[in-house]
Amino acid sequence: MNAEIIAVGSELLLGQIVNSNAQFLSRELADIGVNVYYHTVVGDNPSRLQEVIETAQKRSNLLIFTGGLGPTKDDLTKETIASLIGRSLVMDDKALKSIVDYFQKTNRVMTENNKKQALVLKGSTVLRNDNGMAPGMGIEINRITYMLLPGPPKEMNPMFTSYGKKYLLERVGTVERIESRVLRFFGIGESQLETEIEDLIDAQTNPTIAPLASDGEVTLRLSAKHSSFEVTKKLLDDLEKEITIRVGQYLYGYESVTLVSQVLEYLKVNERSIASAESLTGGLFQEQLTSMGGASSVVKGGVVCYSNDAKRDILNVNEATLNNDGAVSEKCAKELADNVRKLFNADIGISFTGVAGPNELEGKPVGTVYIGISSGTQPTKVHKLSLAGSRQGIRERAVKYGYFYLLKMHN
Repeated sequence: MNAEIIAVGSELLLGQIVNSNAQFLSRELADIGVNVYYHTVVGDNPSRLQEVIETAQKRSNLLIFTGGLGPTKDDLTKETIASLIGRSLVMDDKALKSIVDYFQKTNRVMTENNKKQALVLKGSTVLRNDNGMAPGMGIEINRITYMLLPGPPKEMNPMFTSYGKKYLLERVGTVERIESRVLRFFGIGESQLETEIEDLIDAQTNPTIAPLASDGEVTLRLSAKHSSFEVTKKLLDDLEKEITIRVGQYLYGYESVTLVSQVLEYLKVNERSIASAESLTGGLFQEQLTSMGGASSVVKGGVVCYSNDAKRDILNVNEATLNNDGAVSEKCAKELADNVRKLFNADIGISFTGVAGPNELEGKPVGTVYIGISSGTQPTKVHKLSLAGSRQGIRERAVKYGYFYLLKMHN
């Protein structure tokens, strides 16, 4: 089955609510091997809904609708579908009784228009609503399956889980599950990553590769489809191995992990403590680390050494270094990292110094960044970067690079 999820409701287009139904249904459909190729949102307008359905009929053989099954005049989903597929609407006695019982139990007056919610497509399989009034339904016409579900997630989610999925499973046959794995990369742009694995992307069938860039990072979602979990796992393992041969040096984690969480885990597992000296980043590195639970076991402390006086008087950076090399220099970054580690008696010291803008500093262009990492067990290493972007963007990316270098320190 190739599915299209059609959400009906002007409130979605106005941004008043988020279309969480599509996310839920896509995830559930993947579990039973149904491909979802389109998400569509349309307002409460019968002519526009008809246009959407006519387009969907040409490209999908499973159309799942959410919303538009209520009692008001703008709830026209089933009426529009009935007209298009040539089926009448009939009263479902069980659904009507359930609606009447609901109003009696809640001591509310049932208006006549509420009976509309019990109307269903003639010949359809009715999907019971255990958490509301309007039932759902499923029907197959001309090799296209139509499934109508209520809009409120508290009604739609359990209806699909309890009844809708079973209805589809009877039509899907052998279930091919879709398994996905997310690989997270840093230090490589989306275009470069794609170039390195371009032949794999071009040749993809099963498994597939989907790149996504965000916040200076790149992710690859690998998806494999098979009835056997062992087979899908092997397909994903083999593809991941081929990818890591080419760009493994930029891989830092999987699924929903972050650079910060990975560094914290590394420090905790290896029982190592850390201290930071931050000029360029103004405390941003330590703020992110200490926002994570369990950071108190590894963070010794830090110094925001924005001025040269603070670098000299608190962190003992040599006056000659500041005068001759400058605060934005490899030598200054090294001394900051070494000295903050010793100051707090930490296992690791990390430093950030650079030019965030808007103007150059000490003859160094905007985006010049030095990150020092001192461990005491090996020579202190200073990484020089040339970053682009806004002032805040440069600071945030510098912090991410700091976390990335910490992860790669012993790899």
